[in-house]
Amino acid sequence: MALMDEIDLEVWHMRRALELAAEGLGRVEPNPMVGCVIVRGAEIIGEGWHRQFGGPHAEIEALRLAGPRAAGATMIVTLEPCCHHGKTPPCADAVIAAGIRRVVVAQRDPFPQVDGGGIAWLEAAGVEVRSGVLEDDARRLNAPYLKLIETGRPWVIAKWAMTLCGKTATRTGRSRWISCEASREIVHALRGRVDAILVGRGTALADDPLLLAQPPGPRTALRVVLDSRATLPSNLQLVRTARDAPVLIAAGPDAPAPATARLSQSGCEVFVCDGATREERLDALLIELGRRRMTNVLVEGGGQLVGSLLDAGQIDEVHAFIAPKLFGSAEAPSPVAGAGVAEVAAAAALDEPTIRQVGSDVYVFGRTVRPAS
Repeated sequence: MALMDEIDLEVWHMRRALELAAEGLGRVEPNPMVGCVIVRGAEIIGEGWHRQFGGPHAEIEALRLAGPRAAGATMIVTLEPCCHHGKTPPCADAVIAAGIRRVVVAQRDPFPQVDGGGIAWLEAAGVEVRSGVLEDDARRLNAPYLKLIETGRPWVIAKWAMTLCGKTATRTGRSRWISCEASREIVHALRGRVDAILVGRGTALADDPLLLAQPPGPRTALRVVLDSRATLPSNLQLVRTARDAPVLIAAGPDAPAPATARLSQSGCEVFVCDGATREERLDALLIELGRRRMTNVLVEGGGQLVGSLLDAGQIDEVHAFIAPKLFGSAEAPSPVAGAGVAEVAAAAALDEPTIRQVGSDVYVFGRTVRPAS
C-alpha cells in the first residue's frame, strides 16, 4: 500500500511538472519544454522550468531553489536529463552532484546526443530512475519537438477564418474582416510564438498581409511566401518590410534569375525548392525549415497550400474561426483545397477538439489524427 501511495504521489507531482513545462511555450524552441519539481514526500522543496532557449534547464532551476535539501530527495522531471554539453552543461552531472536519490522521468529524450544516455549516466552513479510516468501527457506536450527530431520537419499549424457557409473571402476576393477582433487577438498570439508563418503567393497578393504579431510575442516569425516564379511585387508590405523582419521567398527551380535578384536586393531571402512537382517542392521547404530547427510553422493560407499540406499528411494542428456570416457563391474560396479524400472514412479529424465562443465567432482548435492505413 505504501508503494502505491508513493507512485500516486509521483504522478501528482508529475502533473505539476508538466504544468511548469508548458510555461516555456514559444520561448524555448527548438529545445523541448521541460518542467521539474524536487520533493520530499508530498512537500515540493524546489521547482523550475526551462524559461528560454540558451537559459538554465528546468533541473538547474529546481536544484537552485532546493539548495542543500536536494540531497536524498526525489526529482520529478518531464524529460530525461541531458548528458551532453550544449548551451549549458549536462544536467545529469548537476543532479548527481546535488545528491538526488531518485529521479522520476516522464519520457526519454530522443535527441541523438541524449536518447537514454542521461538515464544511464544517473543509474551508473547509483541514482534510482523510474521512467514512463505520464509519458503520453509529456509526449503530447512536446509533440512539435518530437516531430522535428524524428522526421526533420516542423509542426504545421493551419489557421483560417471562414463564414458559416465555409468561405474565406467573397467572390470578389474581399476578406477583411471575416473574424471578430477577439479572434484576431488570438491569431496574433499564435503568430508571436511560432518560428515561421507560411502563405501562398495568391494570399500575399489578395490580402497584402504584414504577418507580424501585434503586440510582438516572444518570437519574431520568419515570413515565408511560396512563389514559384519569384514574381511577388516589390510594393507589397512583405517585401517593403523585409529588412525589418525576415522574409523568405520559396521559389521553384525555374524562377528567372532577374526575378530572384530583385527580391534579394529588396532584403528578402530566396530559397530555391528543388523538385519536379509542387508536392516535392513543398516537402523540400519543410525539410529546409526543419534543418534550420524551426519547430512550429503557422500556415495562413490560401486553400491550395493548406490542401496540399493536408494531402501530404503534414497538417498537425488546426485553429479555425467561424464567423456568423454568409457569403455564398460557388466562386468564393474555401479554406482547404487540394486533392482531398474520396471516402468519409479517410478524412483527417481533430482529436478531442476544443470549441469556444470568442466574441461573435466560434473558435475550434485541436490536433489532427488520421485513420490507420
